[in-house]
Amino acid sequence: MSGGRRRLGRVWRRRGPLRTRLALSVTAAVALVAVGVCAAAYLVVRSALYEQLDLSLTQSARLAAQRNPGAAPGTLAGECRFLAAPACAEVVPADPADDPRPPGQLPVAPAARKVAEGTKSPYYTNITVAGHPARMLTTDYAKGRALQVALRADTVEDGIEEAARWLVLTAAAGVLLAAFLGYWVSRTGLAPVARLTATAERIAATRDARHRIELPPPGREDEITRLATSFNTMLGELEQSVAAQRQLVADASHELRTPLTALRTNAELLARADRLTPDQRERASAALGRQLREVTGLVNDLIELARDEEPQPLVEQVRLGALVEHCAQAARTHWPAVPFHVRVPAEPVVVPGVPARLSRLLGNLLDNAAKFSRDGLPVEVELVAGVPGRGPELTVRDHGPGISPDDLPHVFDRFYRAGAARALPGSGLGLAMARQIARAHSAELTAEQAPGGGALFRLTF
Repeated sequence: MSGGRRRLGRVWRRRGPLRTRLALSVTAAVALVAVGVCAAAYLVVRSALYEQLDLSLTQSARLAAQRNPGAAPGTLAGECRFLAAPACAEVVPADPADDPRPPGQLPVAPAARKVAEGTKSPYYTNITVAGHPARMLTTDYAKGRALQVALRADTVEDGIEEAARWLVLTAAAGVLLAAFLGYWVSRTGLAPVARLTATAERIAATRDARHRIELPPPGREDEITRLATSFNTMLGELEQSVAAQRQLVADASHELRTPLTALRTNAELLARADRLTPDQRERASAALGRQLREVTGLVNDLIELARDEEPQPLVEQVRLGALVEHCAQAARTHWPAVPFHVRVPAEPVVVPGVPARLSRLLGNLLDNAAKFSRDGLPVEVELVAGVPGRGPELTVRDHGPGISPDDLPHVFDRFYRAGAARALPGSGLGLAMARQIARAHSAELTAEQAPGGGALFRLTF
């Protein structure tokens, strides 16, 4: 049964509302402090009242001993049955055979005989006399005798009970105040969390990432505010991601519409091949193959762009100089009319990466430069080894028309094509893919106007 209660408690702590748990925790903490303070106050009051009574008993015992030196066993003075009477005093012998007849009104305990014998120190004890509470001091008196002095303790007991009642009321008021404060603290402290939760639930229900959490004015930031700020930043990134995804789908649909339409037209044309001349069939087949390659390349580029990072098992140490030479040789084969001038350092330049992906990055940069180069003007490729504090840097420059200031911020956007490039082959994905590959390799790819004309792309690892 106890194990089941413990499991139930653990489940409640995990699944209970945070506001309720916080309120109960604050209430329990404050209530524990209030009860502890009241309990300590009760003990202090009780000790102080008995200390005053014990002091009166000590004074009465000293006065009785001075007035009756060497008295025989029996009652010395006083009547303990009355509240207003002075302290009553009795002499107790060490030997019970010496007790007076009739016995006194104060009880005689074995400890009192030891005090009379001198083997025990004086002590205080609570007794009952004639049905009333009393406090008694047993102390040494003379050889073989002890002195017992008692006072009615009604006022002390009543004072202790009165203090206990007030302290209980105070503790109860403290618990109620703690409950109110716990509720207020949980409600006020978790208000930003409640707003954050409501915003998250609204976004989950509407799938609209434009909502934001309201933040307090400057100067009142705290941990919850930083959490809300981070959540708003995440929502902004999510909104941009959704917008970019929609834009990518829209751009991809737009780019695919033209080649797919041409594919369908040529396919329908070839379906009626018996009505075409051999030359017409050959041109239609060539156009169909070219358009299939364009669509295949576009789809492959979109798949490549969907990757966020490079597969770690394929990462290895890549010699950049040899890779640049290889990519330049491939570009010379693809662009025979464009000269490629390559400068690489004599010492090896090695970076971690995926060789095939880095080859794709360099190939896209070289193809882009060759596309805009004028006939006979070279594409200049230079690799510089890293200096202390910086990694290797690769630059690719063409001597074409360059990049206009309006187009420069958008050259790496997907499907973006400048006005001068609309008549050239391509889908507008090459530079976007190059930048994504660069970032996946912890590198930065930038574009700028080259001194003297043309475009300069800088890849810094």
